[in-house]
Amino acid sequence: MGQPAFHIVLLNPLIPNNTGNIGRTAAATGCRLHLIHPLGFELTEKARRRAGLDYWDLVDCREHDSWEQFLETEQPPCLWLFTTRAARPFWKANFSAGDYFLFGSETTGVPPFVHDWIIGQQGENHRLTLPMVADPRARSLNLATVVCTAVYEGLRQTVGSQNIAIE
Repeated sequence: MGQPAFHIVLLNPLIPNNTGNIGRTAAATGCRLHLIHPLGFELTEKARRRAGLDYWDLVDCREHDSWEQFLETEQPPCLWLFTTRAARPFWKANFSAGDYFLFGSETTGVPPFVHDWIIGQQGENHRLTLPMVADPRARSLNLATVVCTAVYEGLRQTVGSQNIAIE
């Protein structure tokens, strides 16, 4: 596989169906998927077959044992955190091909130390949100929906640059 359009990073995902949908998005858009353990499910071949992930061989997926191991291995030059705890809308970010998009688990998001790392290493403006109505019952969007929105905004900004060609 060539250079990925973007890197989708899931920190401790819990719901296999979300990860499966995100994997399909990664495969369809030329992105690399990073899964940071622990996961809330098994990713064995048998578990993938049972979940109907017959396209998983198309997913450029890398697994990392921990946040620290991910940072050491990948050394991401540009990492964007998508979180409900940010004030900056995602459409104000300027994405570049190869950027890393980070998403936390479905129930807790990312831990405070990851927010601190992002702010310290990338800056407060690298914490992004998808704005929603101010109704606490709405809570948040589905993780797979947020990932897909982020990836397609990134593609909108970068298609045609650095060999990214989506038809």
